[in-house]
Amino acid sequence: MNLVPLDLDRDLDLLHAWVTHPRSHFWGLQGATPERVRAEYQKIADNPHHHAWLGRDDDGAPLFLAETYDPAHSELAEHYEVRPSDIGMHVLVSPPTRKRSGLTSAVMRAVMDFCFADPRISRVVVEPDVRNEAIAQKNAEVGFVEERHVTLHDKVARLSFCTRAAYEMSVPHLNPATMEIASRRLIAKALAEFSHERLIAPSPVGDGRYRFGDLEFTARRLPMEHWIVDPASLEGPLDALDFISGLRETLGIPEQLLGTYLEEISATLAGTAWKLTHRRETADELVHAGFQAIEAAMTEGHPGFVANNGRIGFGLKDHEAFAPEAGRPVRLRWVAVLKSESIFVYDGDERSHYLAEFGAAQLDHYERQLRSRGLNPDDYRYLPVHPWQWEHKLAITFAPEVARRAMVPLDESADRYRAQQSIRTFFNIDRPDRHYVKTAIAVQNMGFLRGLSPKYMQVTPPINQWVADLVHGDEELRACGFEVLRELASAGYTGDAYHRTGTPSAYTKMLAALWRESPLPRLAANERLATMASLVHRDRDGNALVTALIRESGISASQWVATYFRAYLRPIVHCLLQHDLAFMPHGENLILVLENHVPTRVFMKDIGEEVAVMNDQPLPPEVERIRMITSVELKELALFTDVFDGFLRHLAGILDSDGVLSWAEFWALAGDCVREHAKDHPAIAGRLDLLRPTFAHSCLNRLQLRNTLQMVDLADQESSLIYAGELENPIAG
Repeated sequence: MNLVPLDLDRDLDLLHAWVTHPRSHFWGLQGATPERVRAEYQKIADNPHHHAWLGRDDDGAPLFLAETYDPAHSELAEHYEVRPSDIGMHVLVSPPTRKRSGLTSAVMRAVMDFCFADPRISRVVVEPDVRNEAIAQKNAEVGFVEERHVTLHDKVARLSFCTRAAYEMSVPHLNPATMEIASRRLIAKALAEFSHERLIAPSPVGDGRYRFGDLEFTARRLPMEHWIVDPASLEGPLDALDFISGLRETLGIPEQLLGTYLEEISATLAGTAWKLTHRRETADELVHAGFQAIEAAMTEGHPGFVANNGRIGFGLKDHEAFAPEAGRPVRLRWVAVLKSESIFVYDGDERSHYLAEFGAAQLDHYERQLRSRGLNPDDYRYLPVHPWQWEHKLAITFAPEVARRAMVPLDESADRYRAQQSIRTFFNIDRPDRHYVKTAIAVQNMGFLRGLSPKYMQVTPPINQWVADLVHGDEELRACGFEVLRELASAGYTGDAYHRTGTPSAYTKMLAALWRESPLPRLAANERLATMASLVHRDRDGNALVTALIRESGISASQWVATYFRAYLRPIVHCLLQHDLAFMPHGENLILVLENHVPTRVFMKDIGEEVAVMNDQPLPPEVERIRMITSVELKELALFTDVFDGFLRHLAGILDSDGVLSWAEFWALAGDCVREHAKDHPAIAGRLDLLRPTFAHSCLNRLQLRNTLQMVDLADQESSLIYAGELENPIAG
């Protein structure tokens, strides 16, 4: 959100509608004519101590009216001892044209940010009508404390103050009611997923009720040992941290890592509470929302992991600035690094890459910055840096590199970006046709420190090109509309002492970047995008987005799901059977292309780190890294674990619970999809037994519980896996 000066010639009609609306009766202009409204605000325009502002959302739509004033030149000066660092404030949110949960809280914080953006201001003063309980609650949320009631010329007012420190310390999302909801959700998920992975075994007590320890709850048990636990039904102690720590031995958490896992649980709870408070878009609203609005609205991380939103390292301000759910525009930092001490890989001219990414004017600006320090721009290349990474790591951990001008801080990006669900990847909101930018960030999240290794990424662009060529050259994949978003370029700094030791570590993954293609240029006019993770999203009230999409599409649920399977499941099966090629096709790694609210094709992303060729076919030397010679059974798990158990199990449970499509019908359609592919491609159908009755139960939470600092060894993922018996194959019958 941003604030611009109110323009009476431009904004009068809007202003009149707002201030005379019945909801704005405390504003004192009920029944006023446009002429009177103009006159009132002309007085403000003519007053050097009073200012009116129009507040707009990130898309430029008008949302609110704000006023700021100097209390020393107001009626309040008679009622308290005004400080030079005080500023007065009024705010009026636009009358609702549709339900927008959390809007008033967001507006209030935007106005407070605006007030405190002036470093001379240390306290905000407000004087709302004592009858206005709603605004009093919003004031309290951001740190205002009521001093006393004062009688003004037009009202009895609550004289209230908020200091800069009080505002910075305000955490409106951390309250008992919201934390209880977050705890219920997390404990319910833990009961469901730990039961699924056979770590715990709740006992039935009748009528769909189960007991585990001191907890009793209602749950549904579906095939594949899929549990759906009703959070509202939980009875017993609801402390999620005590619940987890009490199960340390049962869950197999090493004693020395218990604190780290509990911190990820606590951070997940805090993230959920923040989303419950600030992100209240309904499923019905998201049906028609844009790509980035959906991305920001996701309230859940990976559907299987219990601790899925850790982000250890982020503070409160970092979360509000950089978390995807905050949805705030971010300008990336840029640094220049010596070409002789860094790598850059791109199938093209390096300078042309920079020109395409940030334009001639920005490139010229960076070159002038280098020359102003007596440096030759020809000796340097440019890397985007996450603002958090520069502040917390590069300027400190790499201080010698900055001092000797091997790493030179430059200006921020001209373009604004938005963080994606993967935290370290950014979408360009000013130029959506430009590439995604993936940065390194030393934040611990869901079992990994989210760094990027320059050495590892040297072969990422050629791997991506090889996979893209294979996909594009396959007639079946083209017919399904299956495409990959290539990571076209990579860069990284290697001239530091950490690299010179020759020992890979978190410190050798601190400064690197990838550029990935944007899907926007490939869309037709009638198509739009959504992360596949949105198909397992439920809003605050428990309504599923996928259910709303199916309803809005106007076609049957079975037809909708069959179309989705052709776009998603069939290409995954084909890649596995035809090419021994396996992706990591979970929800966040897929982008759906929707037509009339139906997924008709998909984009696969995150190719470089999460793709494997599981045979001994000849590969170019630079692609050899992704070869993984393995057993037939493990090849099959690329479908059974990563697709069936890791994602579709959750989607099937949602559709069944909502009465949209039964579990049996869902998996029958999945089986039909696999069998139809076999019928169309008999020569490869028997290479894997995808209709076998059971498959090995590979457990994801067990990996994180064993080592929350690094779940798997990326260089040898197969040996890292943990199994718990077998699961029934839902398409076997």
